[in-house]
Amino acid sequence: MYRFSKATEELRTSEIRDLMSLAIRPDIITFAGGMPGNDLFPIAEIDKIYNSLPEKIKQQAFQYGPTPGYPPLLESLKEFLRKKGLPVDENKLLITTGSLQAINILAKIFVDPGDEIITEYPCFIGAISAFKSYGAKIIPVPIDEEGILTEPLKKEINKTIAPKFLYITPYFHNPAGIIYSEKRKEQLIELLRNTNLPLIEDDAYGDLYFHKEDSHRVQPIKALNPKGVSICYTGSFSKILGPGLRLGWMLVPEEIYVRAELCKQAFDACSPTFTQVIADEFIRSGAIYPYIERLRNEYLLRAQSMISELKKHLPQYVKWTEPRGGFYIWLILPEGTDATDILKEAIKKGAVLVTGKTFDPEAKKNNAIRLAFSNTTIEQIEKGIPIVADAIRKICG
Repeated sequence: MYRFSKATEELRTSEIRDLMSLAIRPDIITFAGGMPGNDLFPIAEIDKIYNSLPEKIKQQAFQYGPTPGYPPLLESLKEFLRKKGLPVDENKLLITTGSLQAINILAKIFVDPGDEIITEYPCFIGAISAFKSYGAKIIPVPIDEEGILTEPLKKEINKTIAPKFLYITPYFHNPAGIIYSEKRKEQLIELLRNTNLPLIEDDAYGDLYFHKEDSHRVQPIKALNPKGVSICYTGSFSKILGPGLRLGWMLVPEEIYVRAELCKQAFDACSPTFTQVIADEFIRSGAIYPYIERLRNEYLLRAQSMISELKKHLPQYVKWTEPRGGFYIWLILPEGTDATDILKEAIKKGAVLVTGKTFDPEAKKNNAIRLAFSNTTIEQIEKGIPIVADAIRKICG
């Protein structure tokens, strides 16, 4: 009999990953995967960049690199982040193999088995899995359309034994699709000030706002550089260049960085040099800025299509917030609904979605659905949303 670690006993499979096998079926319309559109990747730009590289750089791209990251990318990424107002000179930047590795590293350096940490409810499934893999006890605090609720958060922060950290996704939340209000961010800063409770600010989607008037709203809390608040800022190239690059980053205080770099050495020694070279050249060429603008415009069209179809077909008892960026719309169903039954009905007719319990740290609350519009064409959205709506009506009445 194998003697597996206790840490793996708390792990559960991601429903999203389980559904990916359905996504490749030509007869299935998938609203499940939080992925960029395959048709939107900058293939021509990347071909041009790679083919123009000197042979010496191509050789370096195939080689191991330093654990903190490919030095030219560290330089160009700092400038990219500086334009967001982030305090890159007062913190240390570490390149990671996707932003989920950054979250894993931070969990590893803070969490001992049994430690409490705070997340939002609902919460990104990747973070839930990472935290549980280190034996964390997750305390979920609900969100509304403006962000995490401050009163229940205050109670958790003021416990006799304080939680190890707070994890949030403030910009086009996965799965809820919301963006934190300026007021809620200010309230959060005041709650955390001088508490020694680190904030992990996960910003995978902030560049993908649909409306220019929201550009100030996606300014990271880390960019405000509030005194008395320790912030670990994580980001990713996955949503703004391609998840296949497997590149993310963390911008953290030096004391945290030292331990994070040691953990990364143990994880994988270094992130892929090949894709770091590509990302560096993509930033330095300036191609990243018009490309992100193109993504914003395309995802806006897809979101508008889904919003239009939901308004046409959903029953009024389904509650949801119109997204202003990102990839997702979160449907809240009547209390007591089991969204798994809706999923089964939708699959019969040819559409796939993700049920709410996937994003519940306790894997219980299931009266919600996440729909992703990012990897689905407008034609598929127009065909698939009526299927989802019919499944909801069949189960909920």
